[in-house]
Amino acid sequence: MVFSSVVFLFRFLPIFMICYYLVPRRMKNFVLLIGSLFFYAWGEPVYVLLMLFSTVSDYLHGILIDRFRGKRAAKVFLVSSVLINLLVLGFFKYADFLTATVNGVAGTQIPQLNLPLPIGISFYTFQTMSYTIDVYRGEAKVQKNLLDFGVFVTMFPQLIAGPIVKYKQVAAQLADRRVDVHKISDGAKRFVVGLAKKVLIANNIGALWAEVSAMEYGNLSALTAWLGILAFAFQIYFDFSGYSDMAIGLGACMGFDFPENFNYPYIVASVTEFWRRWHISLSSWFREYVYIPLGGNRKGLLRQLRNILIVWMLTGIWHGAGWNFLLWGLWFAFFLILEKLFYRKTGNTPSKGIGMIYTWLVVVLGWVLFEIETPQKIAAFLQAMFGMNPTGFLDGQGLYLGREYLLLFLLAVVASTPFVHFLTQKLKRSKTGYAMAVYRLGEKVIPAALLLLSIAYIVDASYNPFLYFRF
Repeated sequence: MVFSSVVFLFRFLPIFMICYYLVPRRMKNFVLLIGSLFFYAWGEPVYVLLMLFSTVSDYLHGILIDRFRGKRAAKVFLVSSVLINLLVLGFFKYADFLTATVNGVAGTQIPQLNLPLPIGISFYTFQTMSYTIDVYRGEAKVQKNLLDFGVFVTMFPQLIAGPIVKYKQVAAQLADRRVDVHKISDGAKRFVVGLAKKVLIANNIGALWAEVSAMEYGNLSALTAWLGILAFAFQIYFDFSGYSDMAIGLGACMGFDFPENFNYPYIVASVTEFWRRWHISLSSWFREYVYIPLGGNRKGLLRQLRNILIVWMLTGIWHGAGWNFLLWGLWFAFFLILEKLFYRKTGNTPSKGIGMIYTWLVVVLGWVLFEIETPQKIAAFLQAMFGMNPTGFLDGQGLYLGREYLLLFLLAVVASTPFVHFLTQKLKRSKTGYAMAVYRLGEKVIPAALLLLSIAYIVDASYNPFLYFRF
C-alpha cells in the first residue's frame, strides 16, 4: 500500500484517523501499532513476522544492555544486536547478489533464493540499530514498554521510506504527545504538498525517463539522453522528497515531529553541501554511527579520507545490491575527498554559478550510475550523453521530447528551489492588507486545489511507481 493510492487515501487513512482521534490518549499507541501492522501486511503479510522479530530482538537487547551497563556483557549484547540486524538485512538484500557474483567469478551454479526484498527493511533496521547503540552509549533511556517500542519501529508514516528516525528523537513523544487543530492542519498541508510533488511532478516527468530508458542507447542523441537523465534526476527528487513530506505531515497529524529529510539539494554549489541536504536522515545516521566512531576527522587527514571512503562505500551498497550502487558510492566519495583536499589547501570555493554547474554535472552523472545497472549500458548511455553516437547531439526525437516536456521541466526547476516558500513568507510578513488577503486565500485554496488535482491524477493514471521501494 502506497500513500499515493486510492486504497490508502480513501479507505485506510480515513478509518485509521477516525479510530486514532476517537480513542483516549493512553490507547493511541495501540491503535497506531495495529494500524501500522495492517498497513505493512497489506502488501507483505509474511514479512510482518520479520519486522516483529527485529522489534522484539532489539527490545530485549536494549533491556540487557541497560541491565549490564558498565560491564563487558553490555558490549557483548550490543555486538549481538548489531550482528543480528546486519545478518537479517544482508540475507534478504544481498544473498542473491553475492551468489550471482560467486557464480560469475568461480563458474559455479549455486541456485539463487529469489526472495522478494522486504519493503522498508533498510529503514527500520537502521532505526532499531540506532536504538541499541544509543542505549549502550547512554544517549537514550531504555524502553521497557514493548508496545511503545513496537510503535517506534513500525510507525507506518515513515516505515517504508523514512525519514530514518532515531529513537532518541521521538522517545518523549512516544510516551506523551499533543495533537491540536493547528498541528493537524499543518500536517495535512504538508501531506498534500508531498502528494502533489509525487503524483503531479515525479510521476509525470518520470514517464519521460521511462520512455528514454526503454530506447536503444546506441541510437540516442545527446539531447535525448540528457533530457532522460535530467527527468530521472527530478523524478527521484520529487518522488523521495514528496514521500518524506507525506511522512512528516502524517506524523504531525498524530503528534510526532519527524526530522527533515531534504532541504533544496539541487541549488547548492558543492557536492559536500548536496549531501548535507539530500536524504539528511541517512547522511546523519552514517555520520553518527559510522564516520565518527571510525575517528571522523580527529585522527589526521589520511584517516579522515579513509573514513569518507568507507562511509560512501557503505552508503552505496545500502541503496541496493548491485555493483552500480557501489560504483555510485565511490563516485561521490571521490568528489567529497577531492573537495576536502582542494578546499583545505586553497581555502577557496568556486563561485556560486560555477559551483552549481559542477555539482549538477557530478550529481546527474551519478544518477546514471545509480539507475542503470550494467557497466555496458552505463557506458552506452554516457556515450550518448556526450554526442558520441551516430545521431550526434540533436535529432528530431530529442527536439520533440524537449517541446513536449518543456513546461514540466520549468515547473520542476521552480519547485526544486525555495522560490515558492520565499514568496509565501514574504506575503505572510507583509503589512499590507492586499498581500495578507492573497496569503490567506492561497493558504486555503492552493492545498485544496493540489489535493483535487492529485486525486484526479491518481484515479486516472496507471503509472504510479515509487523508486525507493527497491532499496
